[in-house]
Amino acid sequence: NEGNEYFKEKDYGRALAAYSEGLRRRCGDAELDAVLLTNRAAAHFHLGNYRSALNDAIQARKLKPTHLKAIIRGALCHMELKNFVEAIAWCEEGLQIDSKEKKLVEMRAKADKLKGKELEEIFLGTETDFSSRRKCQGRAVMGSDLLCERNIKLVLEPSDEEEEMSDGLAEISLDGFHSGSATGAKVHLDADGSLSWPVLFLYPEHEQTDFTVAFHESSRFIDHLMVMFAELPPWDLEKKYLPNNLELYFEDEEREEMYEVNPEHTLLQVLQHERYFVKAGTPTVLVFAKHSPFSKKYFSGKKVHRL
Repeated sequence: NEGNEYFKEKDYGRALAAYSEGLRRRCGDAELDAVLLTNRAAAHFHLGNYRSALNDAIQARKLKPTHLKAIIRGALCHMELKNFVEAIAWCEEGLQIDSKEKKLVEMRAKADKLKGKELEEIFLGTETDFSSRRKCQGRAVMGSDLLCERNIKLVLEPSDEEEEMSDGLAEISLDGFHSGSATGAKVHLDADGSLSWPVLFLYPEHEQTDFTVAFHESSRFIDHLMVMFAELPPWDLEKKYLPNNLELYFEDEEREEMYEVNPEHTLLQVLQHERYFVKAGTPTVLVFAKHSPFSKKYFSGKKVHRL
């Protein structure tokens, strides 16, 4: 109920946290857990966490295979992730339950149309290449004016380690509402003109990573951390990685300097930092436990700009 109230207020981060708390209670009621998972999927969806939303929809269906709302939510996630074949399959399964469900009928038709268009573009080779586009603030970028309007600096020049990788990894096509990244995810332009980015979280102490497929530019880092660390990761044996016990940084490789990130800031605020440069279409942040011996050693000899 608390989650639903937050959801009505469009406070999706708190709604998500409330639904997660409900699931942690392990009530044993499959019906209720399916509802909690579906509602959390909706909160994830509005935060731009399409992959997490899809995972919740999948879990909800395992508990209740005929849960139509979970099927609709899963199909919507596949649409956002451009998995049109999967979206069609989910729609068809939902239509077997209710053949007149308007959302599924419309989504099924849209997915079929987009799938055909995507295949046609691949076949005809009509995908737009912006590799020769203008530069923004002295850094080579590709795409539309969206990046320059936001003062986001996208770096295309490969580093020594990246030179062996395919040139196509760094391609971006915002005019076509997509951007490829080295991880295979895409920058997405929403209908309201907002961008959602694939974001990579690195945990140097444990040599682990997390990957958020769609981090909405107006979402705060703390909202994602609350979700990602709602439960302790299996590699955190010392139980240090709690949402409020984490420090975020990005690295300025050119100057060999570190900048602390305010978790209350949105992704866009961080991307607009004068020393933040997005590589290969994927923003990256480093995550450390506060006051850990490892972080002190890691920062030793480096200039660190703290909050």
